Amino acid sequence: MLRASHVAARLEDLHMTTATLEKQQAETAASGKQSQLDQLRKFTIVVADTGDFESIKEFKPRDATTNPSLIYAATQKEQYFHLLDEVLADRKNSGLSGAAQIEDVIDHLLVQFGCEILKIVPGRVSTETDARLSFDVEGSIAKGRQLIKLYEERGIDRNRVLIKIAATWEGIAAGEVLEKEGINCNLTLMFSLPQAVRCAEAGIELISPFVGRIYDWYKKENKRDYSGAEDPGVQSVQEIYTYYKKFGYRTEVMGASFRNVGQILELAGCDLLTISPELLAELAKSTGGVERKLDPEKAKATDIQRLEMDEKKFRYLFNDNAMATEKTAEGIRKFSADIVKLEKFVASKL
Repeated sequence: MLRASHVAARLEDLHMTTATLEKQQAETAASGKQSQLDQLRKFTIVVADTGDFESIKEFKPRDATTNPSLIYAATQKEQYFHLLDEVLADRKNSGLSGAAQIEDVIDHLLVQFGCEILKIVPGRVSTETDARLSFDVEGSIAKGRQLIKLYEERGIDRNRVLIKIAATWEGIAAGEVLEKEGINCNLTLMFSLPQAVRCAEAGIELISPFVGRIYDWYKKENKRDYSGAEDPGVQSVQEIYTYYKKFGYRTEVMGASFRNVGQILELAGCDLLTISPELLAELAKSTGGVERKLDPEKAKATDIQRLEMDEKKFRYLFNDNAMATEKTAEGIRKFSADIVKLEKFVASKL
């Protein structure tokens, strides 16, 4: 069995053992103070950003999100070898060969991980489509339908699954069709208000603005660090949240891709926040105060104008935002590269 030891080691670094966490929680309880994680849960739904089951069990989030990068990394850990082996055994008589067989195995593997995660979390799991379909409306629709079909064949209600699609114009168009079919979507690689507005108008269930990647871009571009309320990634989510609550959109906002606890605390009150195991661990062991920063009633009172959006306006505004354009393209390239890694790994097992 192929092992990417460095990836496995990194994953081990990203979460504490259950014993360690329980000890910290006991110490926190003994001190009579609530952890920052428990305080955050009062305002925001906490989601685990990992494919590692043990981390999910430790931090008890309501939902969990995955992507090809996380699933590939998880398949390199010995405790998950059996999941791929089970899929390979189950699909060996599928009658498919070559690329079609590899795609079939990966679809089943993604759903296999998703089903295992749903045994742990009470809410939903996000399962990502192939990033190479980011500009293919029909391809994204077909993939979303296929993934939901596989979940339903395993007895999972479609309301417990979010199909992750990149927030390109084409990706949002695909999500709009899927939502009308009762297939809820999570539009990811979200970096700008125009993307968010188009998603809300399309009736998308949830969006994932990428706080950390926005922060990375501005830090590199302006050669300076940011913290607190001045963080451009934090400001982007605040802008989107305020717009949604002001105009009554039902689409949920889930801040994602955090670089530090400070970014998370600045977004306390956001609908959801998807957080890596290492940052969940920091929140769990800290007893500092957590103040609600985002509030729907305050957002409704904000004086902002509605942004009229059609395809021409979307493409112009998106193109005019260098950060959003570059980070979306970069994200698609990176997720696509990780799908290729997963394909090669699966091919080596067939």
